[in-house]
Amino acid sequence: MKDPYAALGLTRSATDKEIRSAYRKLAKEHHPDHNPNNKKAEEAFKAVGAAYAILGDKEKRARFDRGEIDAEGNERGPFGGGGFGGGQGFHGGGNQFNQEDLGAFFSEMFSGGGTGADFGGGPFGGRRRTRRGADRSYTLTVSFEDSVLGTTSRVTLPEAGTVEVKIPAGIEDGQTLRLSGKGGAGMGENAPAGDALITISVTPSTTYTRDGRDLRANVPVDLETAILGGKIVIPTPKGQVTMKVPPHSDTGTVLRLGGRGVAERGQHKAGNLYVTLQVRIGDVDPKLEAFFAEQRAQQAEEA
Repeated sequence: MKDPYAALGLTRSATDKEIRSAYRKLAKEHHPDHNPNNKKAEEAFKAVGAAYAILGDKEKRARFDRGEIDAEGNERGPFGGGGFGGGQGFHGGGNQFNQEDLGAFFSEMFSGGGTGADFGGGPFGGRRRTRRGADRSYTLTVSFEDSVLGTTSRVTLPEAGTVEVKIPAGIEDGQTLRLSGKGGAGMGENAPAGDALITISVTPSTTYTRDGRDLRANVPVDLETAILGGKIVIPTPKGQVTMKVPPHSDTGTVLRLGGRGVAERGQHKAGNLYVTLQVRIGDVDPKLEAFFAEQRAQQAEEA
């Protein structure tokens, strides 16, 4: 992957706000839903997601800027340590070596498979050290609708194979899920594996904005329905519903659809969907146009 700053059209001096803004704009522009069967857009969408996985994380961005990891999130340095990824919108983090890793490495090398000591405590004799596996970090991209309703995604991890990740209803962009025992393998007999840390990246919606557990959307309504009242079809994350518009509704009128926001989870009740009407004139009936012309003429005569 090319430089993440270049992928988002930014320079290294970009602020966190500018990074988020560029990501949302490009993710919306290249999203597969808006570019069906467009391989170029699909690749661009993946590149944008991978770039944000680095620059959207303050720690990873700092490490990239210092040259500690590459554009894929892989470790740089004498010990390498590439990152892996699996599944659509899924990107892997890198491996890390520290003194504990080196100690175990040299202990095993000098002990010849027997019982080695800790690094710094002598290469011979003693009991072999048992160490929990390292945690691994990844990023999983989900749609806005899946983030508010919840879903289950199947992803492939390099060390745990294909696993199911349960996305809880109401998860927010940047939150992290922990999969116990799905990270790096432990060192030593019966040593536990590390965890997989899944950071969620939510694709912005072109229809909804989120306000806590509530959603908001702008919906067009024709002039006749706005004046006389009537029924209109409203899109919701769960599917379309019919809603009644009261007479004399103007642009800016807000209507509420109970329970059509973020789905219920645990002690959290389902949120609401607030619809703001936007009156659209559309095709003007000649009789209506003639009526207004007559009204204007009468007002001019009275003046």
